Amino acid sequence: MTAKPLSVLVTGIGGGGHGEQILKALKLAKTPYRITGTDTDPLSANRPLVDDFAVVPPANRPEYLETIIELARARAARVVFHGSEAEMLVLRRARDRLEAAGVYVPVNPPETMEICQDKARLAGFLSGHGFAVPRFREVRHIADIGGFDVFPVIVKPSLGGGGSANVLIAQSRAELEAFCAYLLTLYPRVLVQEYVGTPESEFTVGVLFGRDGTLINSIGIRRIIANALSLRTRVPNRSDRTELGPALVVSSGISQGEIGRWPEVTAQCERIAAALRPQAPVNIQCRLVDGVAIPFEINPRFSGTTSLRALAGYNEPDVLIRRDVMGETIEDHFAYREITVMRGLQETVIDVKAPLPVH
Repeated sequence: MTAKPLSVLVTGIGGGGHGEQILKALKLAKTPYRITGTDTDPLSANRPLVDDFAVVPPANRPEYLETIIELARARAARVVFHGSEAEMLVLRRARDRLEAAGVYVPVNPPETMEICQDKARLAGFLSGHGFAVPRFREVRHIADIGGFDVFPVIVKPSLGGGGSANVLIAQSRAELEAFCAYLLTLYPRVLVQEYVGTPESEFTVGVLFGRDGTLINSIGIRRIIANALSLRTRVPNRSDRTELGPALVVSSGISQGEIGRWPEVTAQCERIAAALRPQAPVNIQCRLVDGVAIPFEINPRFSGTTSLRALAGYNEPDVLIRRDVMGETIEDHFAYREITVMRGLQETVIDVKAPLPVH
């Protein structure tokens, strides 16, 4: 007898964000699911992949939350996955209300999210807990960079960003001053962070925790930063730091590469993630330098590589549902395959004669 599909709501399924990744992972699972997907636009590329589709308001609209709650009720959803950071923040605040109604919302505690989303605070937190971090300085005014003589450096927003947006490489004081001046016109605070390691040593590491804060497993992807999808910035290395390689590279938010256990990296990242006391997935961007995993960013959510990991048998959304909703015992550090996954583009025909009404 075939099990009845479990109803799941996934928000933000278009646009290449982590909502799309969660959807793709759930489609790869052996567990039967009935998936309702949402987006703010009826022309969502992943609309054909879901059983039900609904257009919803943007997360910053006051009616967004009630719309999601009503959809979850109407579809008898047992789980709601956020598909964007804006939706993550709204659903975090509503987690207790939703879970009181029997709906599981896999989001991290407020403090975990607040630390990770403030890059300067995160660097200070990690350093204070004894983890190696790139040398850094938070800049609110140009005068704040005085005395900071480490080059090359990454210059990026201290708050916000995502997908390596507005991330710049400075190799001289003149460049540092110019980039800080520019970013300060867009953001109230800027982080100046030492450039460390080489592109070949860059990893994205997922560390999975259950709703009770228990560590379940971890997985690493050694990034292959080789094409327009995975590369944000590449400039010749003009510094005297030859150990950084001939080119300085900033990867994009689209990861691809060699997926595996990578114990020399994942074991360190498990300790780093545990210090944040998470109750849901944590994704760590780092470079391995002389055997030390040096994190430069941590996202307290599902990763943009969730579906790639699922292809290797490491299906985070499915594992959390089976463990925290269905009560299944999940083996500690369960096995998965080691594979290499590269990405491309895929076209979708949306057969919509008239836009769906906004719920």
